[in-house]
Amino acid sequence: MEKIFIPNSQSAWTTVGEGMRRQIAGYNDQLMMVKVEFQQGSVGAVHKHPHSQASYVASGKFEVQVGDEKMTLAAGDCFFAAPNVPHGTLCLEAGVLVDVFSPMRNDFVA
Repeated sequence: MEKIFIPNSQSAWTTVGEGMRRQIAGYNDQLMMVKVEFQQGSVGAVHKHPHSQASYVASGKFEVQVGDEKMTLAAGDCFFAAPNVPHGTLCLEAGVLVDVFSPMRNDFVA
C-alpha cells in the first residue's frame, strides 16, 4: 500500500472493539500510520507488541498507561511505547489517536 496520496474518503474503517474503529492511513514494510476513533468510555486494553509505537492525540481526552506510568492526554499531546512495553488507553472524551508503528503491523492487514 505504498501510495503517495491517501484520501480519507478512500480508506475503509474497521471496527476493532466496542466503541472503537481503525482506519489504515498508509504503510510500507518499515512504517505504518493508523487512525483510531474512540467513543467516550471505550477501552484500548493494555497490550504489547514487538513494534515501536508513537501516538498523537488528534482530538479528545485519554487516560494513557505506558508501562507502570499513567497520564491524561488531550489534543496535541503524544506518547511513545517502546517494543514489548505494555500500554493501553481509556477514552475520557470521544476522540482520535493517530498511531505510527515501526515496522508495520502485518496483523492489521492480514
